[in-house]
This record gives sequence, C-alpha cells and structure tokens, in this order.
Amino acid sequence: MRKYFAEFIGTFMLVFIGTGAVTIAKGGTLTIGLAFGLAITMMAYAVGGVSGGHFNPAVSIAMFINGRLSGTDTLFYIVSQFLGATVASSVIAFMEHALKLSKAVGFGQTDFPNISAGAAFLTEAIITFLFVFVILMVTSDEYGNGQMAPLAIGLTLGFLIIVVLNLTGGSLNPARSFGPAIFAGGSALAHYWVYLTAPVVGAVIAAFVGRLMGSED
Repeated sequence: MRKYFAEFIGTFMLVFIGTGAVTIAKGGTLTIGLAFGLAITMMAYAVGGVSGGHFNPAVSIAMFINGRLSGTDTLFYIVSQFLGATVASSVIAFMEHALKLSKAVGFGQTDFPNISAGAAFLTEAIITFLFVFVILMVTSDEYGNGQMAPLAIGLTLGFLIIVVLNLTGGSLNPARSFGPAIFAGGSALAHYWVYLTAPVVGAVIAAFVGRLMGSED
C-alpha cells in the first residue's frame, strides 16, 4: 500500500502545484513549466524510493512493457495516479471558489484551441516519447544516475511543457489532464481522448527505443 499511496501523493503534488501555478498564481510560461518540473523532482526525491516515482500512467505503462513493473502494480499505480490528480483538482477548485476565480481562470485544464486534433495528438505523442525515453535512460541500471535522475526528469518535463504550452498545454500525462478536465468540462473534457491516448502511444514507443538503446541491459 505504501507504493500506491506514494503514487497518489506524488501525482497530487504534481497537479496541485502545476495547475495552481496556472490558476491561482497566474504564472507565465516559465513559471508554469518549472512548477510542473520541480514538483515532480521534489516528489521523486521524497517518495521515489518507495514507488519509483512515476506519477504518470504513461510512465507506468512503459515500465510495465520493459519488465520493471508487474501487471498488478501497473493497474494500481494508474488508479492511484488518477485519484491523486482528481483530488488535487478538487482542492484547486475549492481554493478558486474561495477566491471567486474559477470562472475567470479555469482549472488548469489542457486543450488545443489553436491547432487541429491531429496536430495536438502528434505533439503530445512526441513530447511524451522524449520525456519517457529520458526517464528510462536516467533510471536504467546500465546508464542511470540515481542521485541526479529526479533533477534530470524534472527539468526535462519543465522545458518540454514550456516548448508546447501554447499548443496543447503540455500534458504528457493522462492523469494530469483528467483531473482538471472533469471540473472544467466543455472542450477540455471533449478533447480528453487526445491526452489519454497520445501519451500512451509516445510511452510505448519510448519503451521499445529505450530497450534498443540498452536501458534494460
């Protein structure tokens, strides 16, 4: 149970800090990217030793494909991650309601109002591939560095979000998009299929490329 709670609290922190930077702090692009990136770094250092610090269903799926995570753990990790994101969004919604902000700023939901669904899918698949590939390599027995891995992972996430924030919102994570979408509704919920499927496709490709590059040697 400890590892499942670690995934819950880690995903909670990721969504709470990241979407809070968008909605409550009203941060700029750099602030938002670093909020997500440093949140995952902090929680990887805090509970990564308990669960591996996935905080993302796409990462857990890649780890399962490459034999680093059992099927049972994969299922319960994903459930824990979705629950963590949903609870985090409920807390953000409560805070926004207290500040009378929700109608003006939303819930930190991801969407793609300026590009097509196909372009959004490709964007999310590419950035998730890059993110998961980095994770697989920096956590591998052959090439990894346990002390520096959380920092490398957090910076990678932060800068990938910065690059694509104005295209898709930079999700790379089905759980991260789910929590805000169920509170925001509308097009964020209607377009959620992109944020559910594209990161999984990117992660699956990253799993096989990582194996090709020796991440599982």
